[in-house]
Amino acid sequence: MGIAPIDAAGWTHRGQRIALAPYAPAVAGGLLGLAAIVETVSRLLDTGQTGPYIVLLCLLGLATTAPLGAPQRTVAALALTAASVLSLAAFHTLTAAGIAAAPIAAYRSGRGGRPPVAVLLGAPYLVLALTDPPDRYARTVAIALASVVPLAAGVGVVRRVRREDAESRAAQHAMADTLLEHTARRERARIARELHDVVAHHISMIAVQAENARLTTPGMPSAGAQRLSAIGDTARAALTEMRRLLGVLREDASTEVADRRPQPGLRQLAELLDEARDATRAGTRLILRGAPVALDPGVELAAYRIVQEALTNSRRHAPGAAVDVELHYTRDTLRLLIRDNGPGPSGPAAAGGHGLLGMRERAAAVGGELRTGPAGTSGFLVEATLPAATDGTR
Repeated sequence: MGIAPIDAAGWTHRGQRIALAPYAPAVAGGLLGLAAIVETVSRLLDTGQTGPYIVLLCLLGLATTAPLGAPQRTVAALALTAASVLSLAAFHTLTAAGIAAAPIAAYRSGRGGRPPVAVLLGAPYLVLALTDPPDRYARTVAIALASVVPLAAGVGVVRRVRREDAESRAAQHAMADTLLEHTARRERARIARELHDVVAHHISMIAVQAENARLTTPGMPSAGAQRLSAIGDTARAALTEMRRLLGVLREDASTEVADRRPQPGLRQLAELLDEARDATRAGTRLILRGAPVALDPGVELAAYRIVQEALTNSRRHAPGAAVDVELHYTRDTLRLLIRDNGPGPSGPAAAGGHGLLGMRERAAAVGGELRTGPAGTSGFLVEATLPAATDGTR
């Protein structure tokens, strides 16, 4: 019958796991203290020493080992060192357990306590060795500990530095991953916003123009009317599918900051209103109040997109209704009012639609606010208040 090979790696891993257990120092201190007592008693039984002297040395043996299990590593190492030096200087003895406990305490202090104190733990042993104690055993042990204790403390400090470096690198990797995730979410939010503001607007225009052409063209053949109706249905189906896509893109991105690149601004607002007027054949007016000023490109973009989305909502929910777009400039704010004379909302204004949500995001991104609701007795009102910081003041 063959002998199974020894799994050295397994035993090493198991030993490291035991050594790193939270209770390991307390168990080690207790076992070393018990060993110190047994060694002291067995050494003094045949010397004729009295009981009080044996008890004193047993307590001193405990003092050189038991502090190893204390949670305060630096305090434990200092107490253990003081007891060991006292044992060597006054009684010229130190148990084997005490000799083993000294470098262990220095290592623990270097790894988890105060490194400068841990490195200096060997100094008392060096001083004791230089005083040339009369007992040869005490001098030999002092010299050995003066060499081993700083070395053990240094190993502990190196392990501590490596552990902190590993934790720092892990934290940096986590931060980089988080930054990439937030960047991806912000980009998804920007794409969703631009899809809704631009593409959905033009698809809605296609549906409205196809419906207007079918209803207003006299003498149109039935085949042409059916094709125009099919165009409108296809456009509306595309809008539905786009809203589903936007729902996927916008998840976890409800608080992302809007993109402030200088895209369309208020100078293109007249073209937007002309386009809406030609598509719906309904009255669309632009009303200016106050002296126009040059605004931050981000504010102009937000104002343009809000007006664009409000016009799209008006065509969708109040087809044929006249729309007034009012820009009211003051010294500190730009006030936008988009009002239609349609039937108004049948119930409370929805707060969860992508259109209203996108307008609120646009306003909040530049430090403004947006309110929506019924426009008096009839119609629907979108009111946005945006900061009128002039270009170059930010």
